[in-house]
Order: sequence, then C-alpha cells, then structure tokens
Amino acid sequence: MQCNNLKIVISGDICINSLYWTTDPQNSKGLNWQNSLNIHSVLMPGEALLLAKLVTLATGSCVLSPHIHDLESIASKEYLRAMAEVELFPVFGNKKNNDKVYRVKRLLGFAGPASGVPKLLPIANDDANAEMVIIDDENNGYHSNEEFWPLALKMPDKSPTILYKMSNPINTTLLWKNLEKNHMDRTIVIINSDDLRSKGVNISRSLSWERTAQDFVWQINNSPNLAFLTQCRHLVVLFGLEGAIYYKNESVPESCLYFLPYEFEGEFITDSQGKMSGFTSCFVSGIARSIVMGHENNEELAASIGEGIREGIVAAQKYFIEGFGKNMGVAPFPNPDIFLEGEDDFIYKEHVQDVVIRLADNVSCQSCWYILKDNSSTNLAEIAYNIVKNGVQHALKFIPIAQFGNLQTVDRGEIESYRSIKNLMTEYISTNNAPRPLCMAVFGTPGSGKSFGVTEIASSIAPRLIKKLNFNLSQLSTPLELINAFHKVRDVCLEGKLPLVFFDEFDSPFGEKLGWLKYFLAPMQDGVFREGDSLHSIGKAIFVFAGGTSSTLQDFCGEDIEDEEERKRFLLDFKGAKGPDFLSRLRGYVNILGPNQTNQHNDQLFIIRRAMLLRALLERKVPHLIKDKGEAQIDNGVLRAMLKIPRYKHESRSMEAILEMSLLTNAKKWEQSYLPSQEQLRLHVDEEEFLRHLMHDTFFSEKIESLAIAIHEKYRELNHHHTNVDSELLKKWEDLDEDLKESARNQARNIPNALLTINYDVISVKETPPIVEFTQRELDMLAAYEHTHWCRYRKGAGWKKGNVKDKTKKTDPTLVKWNSLPKENQYKIYQMVTIWPEILANANFKMERLKFLCDCETEM
Repeated sequence: MQCNNLKIVISGDICINSLYWTTDPQNSKGLNWQNSLNIHSVLMPGEALLLAKLVTLATGSCVLSPHIHDLESIASKEYLRAMAEVELFPVFGNKKNNDKVYRVKRLLGFAGPASGVPKLLPIANDDANAEMVIIDDENNGYHSNEEFWPLALKMPDKSPTILYKMSNPINTTLLWKNLEKNHMDRTIVIINSDDLRSKGVNISRSLSWERTAQDFVWQINNSPNLAFLTQCRHLVVLFGLEGAIYYKNESVPESCLYFLPYEFEGEFITDSQGKMSGFTSCFVSGIARSIVMGHENNEELAASIGEGIREGIVAAQKYFIEGFGKNMGVAPFPNPDIFLEGEDDFIYKEHVQDVVIRLADNVSCQSCWYILKDNSSTNLAEIAYNIVKNGVQHALKFIPIAQFGNLQTVDRGEIESYRSIKNLMTEYISTNNAPRPLCMAVFGTPGSGKSFGVTEIASSIAPRLIKKLNFNLSQLSTPLELINAFHKVRDVCLEGKLPLVFFDEFDSPFGEKLGWLKYFLAPMQDGVFREGDSLHSIGKAIFVFAGGTSSTLQDFCGEDIEDEEERKRFLLDFKGAKGPDFLSRLRGYVNILGPNQTNQHNDQLFIIRRAMLLRALLERKVPHLIKDKGEAQIDNGVLRAMLKIPRYKHESRSMEAILEMSLLTNAKKWEQSYLPSQEQLRLHVDEEEFLRHLMHDTFFSEKIESLAIAIHEKYRELNHHHTNVDSELLKKWEDLDEDLKESARNQARNIPNALLTINYDVISVKETPPIVEFTQRELDMLAAYEHTHWCRYRKGAGWKKGNVKDKTKKTDPTLVKWNSLPKENQYKIYQMVTIWPEILANANFKMERLKFLCDCETEM
C-alpha cells in the first residue's frame, strides 16, 4: 500500500524482546570457543514498538509512535524485557514441506528494571489532529501514566478513531475512564479471548464455533465481569488465529462470528511448530489497514471493521508462518509480505466466513443453531444432494467441518462431543504420571460407528503410540475372563504402548441388569485389578465403554423415562447395579449419531450425515462412479430414496448393504434398475416408502400437465369477476396460446423446489391427503421466490423489462425485483401460491414438513 495522508498515532507499553539461539561449532581447527556450541542473541521490538512497525507495514500511513533508533545500543535494563529461546521449526505442521524458520522454543520470562516500573516512551512528533489512535495496553503501567498518552486522547474536542488493544479487561483504569467519558463512540476495543477467560469468563474453547459464539453472547449479556464492555460501540474478541467475534452496539446489540470453516480455535499451530508472540498486534494492524482503506472510500466504520477482521486473521496466520525468518537476525522482521496477497498464499480473506450469532429465547433451543443452516442460501435437502453429487469439500466449503483422521462431521453435537473427547485424550497422553485409566463412554445404535469415531480421534493424536484392544462383554461368561482381558491391557502397557481398550456392550446383563459394572469400579478409580489375593497395576490406558443396549447416555441413565413410577424403579435398580458409581468415574462421553434421525427437535442434520456417509461409500466402494471432476454418477430417484427414506433398519450397515447389493461392478451410473429387489430391500428399509421416493420424479412428471391445468382453472375461478386481470389469462386452457401453457407447466414443474424453501417436501400418496394451510411468513417467502423464478424463466425466453406488455417485442413492466413489483401484482402471486396445497392434494400429493426443523423455527 502506498503512503497516504491519514495520520496514525500509536502508543502504549514498551517491551524489548531478547532472543537467544544456538548454532553448531564454527569449525574444529580454530580457537577453543569456536569449537563449542555458539550462543547468539538479538534485541527486537515488542508491544507498542512492534505494533508501530506492523501498522506502518499494513497501512502505509504516516505513523507517529515511540521510537528507539538502535535497540542494540540502548541501556536495555531501563526497559521491560522478554527473554526467549528460539529455534528452527517446520514452516507448516505437515511433512510435505521441509522448510524451516525461527520461532520461539521457550519463553524464559521477563526482566524488569530495578525500580520495578518499566520505562515508557513519549510519542515522537505527536499530533493532536491525528485521525486514528492505536493503544497497546499490556497492563504494564501505561494506562496509569497520562503524560505518555496521545494528545488526541487528552483533548476532549478531538474525535479520532481509536483502536484499543486491551489485555486486562477491567474498567477501573484512568485510561478506560478517559475513553468512556470522551471517546466511546469511536473506540474499537480489541481483546484476546484468553484474557477474558483469565477473568473467569466461561467461554468454551475449541468445541464448536456455534458453542463458542453462544457462550460469548450469553456472557456479554449476563456476566458482571463484562458488564462495562457492553458500553462499547465496537468490541472485537480474537479466538486464536482461527476466528473472532464482533460485538456491535450502535443501536441494537448484534454479534457476528468470523471463522475459518476448516479450523477451530487453537488448531492452526501444532506443538511441533514452535510459538510466536505479537499475534493480537498483527490482528489489530489488519483492522487498522481496513479502516484506512475504508476512510479513503467513505465506508462505514462497521463495514471496515468486518473487513478488517478478515485482514487481521489472514495477517496473523501469515505472521506465524514467516516467524523470524530462515536466518535469525538477518531476515526482515516483521516480514512485509504478511500484508500482501500472493497467488500462492495458503490463506485468503475469502476463506474467512461470517455469520450473525443467533441466540434463541428458548434455552432448550440453544443447540438448534447451526451455522450450516444460517450460512447457506439453500435448504438442508439441497445441501445433502450436493454433498453426494459433488463431494463434501465442494458442498461445504463455507461451513465448519471437523476432521479427525478419516472421520468428518458437520453435526454440531458430534463436533462438540468428539472435540471434548480429543481434548481429554490429548491432556491424558501428555501427562507423565497418570494414576488411573482415562475412562469414557460411547453410545449409539448398532451400526452407527461407535468404535470408528473414537479410534480415528486417538489415531489423529498419537498414531504410533496407540494400540487398540477389543473385548465384547456379552461374549464373556466369567469374571476370570475379564481379569485375563486386564492382563492383556497390562501387557500392552509394558510394551511401551498406550492401550485404547474398547469394552463393547458393557451395559449387557451379567447375572443381573448391568452386572458387569461393579467389576470395573476399582480399575477405573485406582488403576488396579484383583486376581485372587494379588493386586495388579494396569498402567496408563484409555478405557472406552461402548453401549450395546443403550443408544444414548440419557437412555443408559433412565433420563428419557416419562412415567414417574417406572423411573423410580429404574433408578433403584440402577443404584443397586453401581450405575452412579460407574458414571462418577467417567471423564467424558459421546452419543454417536448414525444415519437415522434420533428425534424430531434437535437432530436436524441427519440428512447431512446420510449424505456424507453415502458419498464416502461411493468413493470407497465404487470409485469408478466418480468422474474426474468429482461428480458422482447416481440417478436422482436413487439419491432421493437413499437420503429421504425415514429409517434404515440397521443404520449405516443398511446403507452399505443396499450399495453392495446393487449391480454396480460394470455400471457407468447407479440407475434404478441396478437396485436390489423389493424382497432384498425389505431387509434394510420399508420397501414401499423407498419405492415411492424412488419414483417421485416420475410420478410428479406424469402429472405436470394436469397440475398446470388445475392451477390455471383455479386462477380463472378466483379472478373471473376482476376487471384488471389480463383477459388472456382468463381463457380456457384449450384456448391459451402455447407460450402461456408452457409458463403454467413451468410453474407446476417448479412447485417442489419452491416448497423446499419453506421446508416442505412433496410426497406421492395413494389417498387424498389433508390440505395444508401456509403461515403468512411462508406465503411471503413463496410469493417472493415464485416471482423471482418467473422472472428468470421469462428472461430466459427472451423477455425484458419494458413500459408496456408487448408479446411481439417481448417486453413486460413486471420483470422487476419483488420489492419493486406493484402491490396489485404481488397480490396475484400471493393468490397463486395460496392455491398450491389444494391443487397438490387433489392430485394425491402430500405436503410433508421436513423433520430436520426445531419447533422454534416453525413457529411464526
């Protein structure tokens, strides 16, 4: 960016970074010291000094700031110093790139002046008329020393845009009180999420972006520790290098999440890549860059902040990748390339997505919010079709995806559960002296893939360390066999491996209901098992208890029992079987969601899970049906039936079985004729429902003409007495010209797609179904959609907007956007879509509300 006329003042706490690194001996023939390891050191700017350099690189503006001409020549003991050891680390966390750069290996600590008060520096050539002020408050004394503040802050008649990088979120400092009194309207407060958490603000870390976002909104609305921040017009909270939340309070408070779909908080940097400081300063510089550019283009501040968050996330990641360079003390730092966009960059601003955070009034519906739905212009069914047809990466490029080895999931509940399990495993594996096994439970219906998910997570953390063992308790007949299983676990520990032990069907009966539980209490709590009079230590292990009779933890605990008496009896038996003692020893659990819908309220993404599973099965078992560009060759009827069938009798095993039973070895496309017979389908699905979904397109296509006629005749009936209706549209069907007939057919043909926008499906049934009545909101959406579709159709046929309707010139004054359409024309379209349910019912088509909606989304 070229230098512009906008003047920026930067001030704040001062710190000098002292970096040390070691190199191999220079030679073996020189002086004695040259034959030993050489230790080098260099001084580099930190805190406000580093921020000033970053902002200068980012904005190209005239930056006025504290300045030290030669760091190496100063009496550094006057200043706060941060000591760190640096070392060469891989540029990226994978093995494909062998390049290395210097990053921090270990932070040694801080060295302060003898007085205990770090030295601050005045702003060189400070200007009270600066358009922007950026403050780096690291809680090291600056906020209490008014003499070092910029003139533009101390003069109440000035109104610069202020970026306040705050590391200690409290409202009692002199600096905050000054901003609160004189500059709050133009102040952008920028805080790192870890600084909020350090104040006791409970925001989940790295579970799901939805959970993190909703935790933040709840905390900002309810936490006393954050009450003062609600006065901010603009508050930005940075979550690692992967996301940020922008809280805007200009009139009505609104929070927006900015995130990278393929990463979660803390994932970008691996343990093998080293560390860096200065991320938040780099992020602030990205926001400053965007505001400067917005100032030149007269852009609203909120829009500039939003774009700046993208700039900041990209710059912070590139800053880490560049590190201190390949040659310590020689390469420029910071590298100016971090603010330039290159063709081969690994990240671009377009990768950063945003979504308004939705916080439902109904607390029970908090888990209903999915970025997948809010951030997509299409409904879940269309997304599911796209996943199967074109692949997960193509269909969900802007949606949060969690991947653990070969496991992929977009379901928020699964993401949060799996990430909780991963966090537990990571912490346990890194612990040197674990007194007992890490115990977790996994629940799910048969065929849902209980062992696959946990195994992939463990393998993604420590593939060379983990060794998997399986024991099915329903196949054991005596406690002695369980003791033998513990010995096998112990043997793996003695090999230097970490056993990942699956106890399948742990909830099966043994003498009594849940009879095996009591045999696990001592191994889970004390890490030992008894054999006769001897106690044996198990060692470090991960125990995974996979349910066989309970599909969820809630089912296992009896929480779903509605009858009070039955519930009391269950809890009495549960206590007698040591169920509460067993639960108290668990450290985590996950309910695995298979391809069937678990309930109609919260499990909204079952159709997406099915689509991802079906795509994976196609890629693995019939890869010849996937074209070079990734497009799956599958008949639309087959795809619809596989995704829309209400229930698979044996979950994922049934989906896999139907694929394997189809005659696809030499097929070029999965056609309907290649499916197994009805008798074979009956083993895995309701074959009649499957066939209805399979033939849906055929059934509907056969009735296009009759539907078009019925719609036209109903329209004539409703408008025959109106004088302002086009007389051509009031003719009998047989008297219409072909152009109008085709327009009616096109409307009928598109009804299923239109209904999908309000989450209705069209199902062919044997008897006349009841007539559905649309809500006003549904009518509004349908009418606008239908008009847009009609405009697209007419323009495709060569029509264009004109002052009058002319069939010869193909002009029509109603070819305008919905909001620009005259009210009388809008009324006619409302009238048209209102009659659809009656027309469909008379043709034996049932309108069925899609089940992947929460009740809170259907109430209008």
